[in-house]
Amino acid sequence: MRRGRLRTVRPFPWAGLAALAVGAVLCVAGWYGVSGERFAARQLPYLASCTVPGAALIVAGSVLLTYGRAHTATARVEELYGLLVAAGPEDQEGPAESSPVAPVAVSGELRMVPGGTLWHRADCPLVAGKPEAVPVDGRLLASGDLDPCPICEPDAADS
Repeated sequence: MRRGRLRTVRPFPWAGLAALAVGAVLCVAGWYGVSGERFAARQLPYLASCTVPGAALIVAGSVLLTYGRAHTATARVEELYGLLVAAGPEDQEGPAESSPVAPVAVSGELRMVPGGTLWHRADCPLVAGKPEAVPVDGRLLASGDLDPCPICEPDAADS
């Protein structure tokens, strides 16, 4: 069941986007100011007042965006972990760990599929209801050409 949660505004991504935008505007303004001046002495104020702070804001905005995404991912992982811990083993339905697992198949009749490499109990889910499943030939079992099914775990003494 999914619980509703309140949407919260996270300041880091918005602050990062704002810093990126202001930094880009300052860099463009600095470039425009530098490009209009012929002498380096007159270009220096534009570099100092616009381009350098603009580049610093772009770097700061990138850091804030990265931190905001990492913070959001961390919060999501913590929320999922809390849900996982809340749905512990006591909440699960089914047999307890101490009780033995019920066998998949209990029939004493053994079957095989022609051309197959395994032999099964007749009520094994792999052969149950298949018309091509035939009784196992004792000679194939004795020769070792067939292996027991790992799901129903038949015993050669059942034959």
